[in-house]
Amino acid sequence: MSSERNPTSETTDAPTARPRRLTYAAALCALEALALLAGGLWMLVLGLTGDADRQQAVTGGLTVLLLALLPLLATRGLLLRRSWSRGPAVITQVMALPVAYSLLHADGVAVPAGIALTVVAVGALVLLVNPATTRALGIRGPGRASEGEQR
Repeated sequence: MSSERNPTSETTDAPTARPRRLTYAAALCALEALALLAGGLWMLVLGLTGDADRQQAVTGGLTVLLLALLPLLATRGLLLRRSWSRGPAVITQVMALPVAYSLLHADGVAVPAGIALTVVAVGALVLLVNPATTRALGIRGPGRASEGEQR
């Protein structure tokens, strides 16, 4: 028996650990999903209680609730390090930017909401295109599909 240490699963799993940037991107997607769920439920309740145009509020609420599925799926995929998850996450951020722009040009409490949405969307985009995130998701750039085979 030698006194050499055998590599344990802790030391071999270290390179495959999820980068913090990926976790932060997933958290921002989850935050957006929660905001969409809250907004959709609020619109739905307003429509059902009759405080607003009933048909429009119910339809809008259901639409926003369905839209919340996109960042929810992206969050789950990012946490599980699925390569497909970056697409829905990026789409969510790109869709959030025009909404943020319109909130920034509104009055009252919509302006701070627009600032917050802008910060979250831009921050998530930066995290999602980061090379560490791309590597963790196993996404290869154009022309790199057979990079490992050429070496």
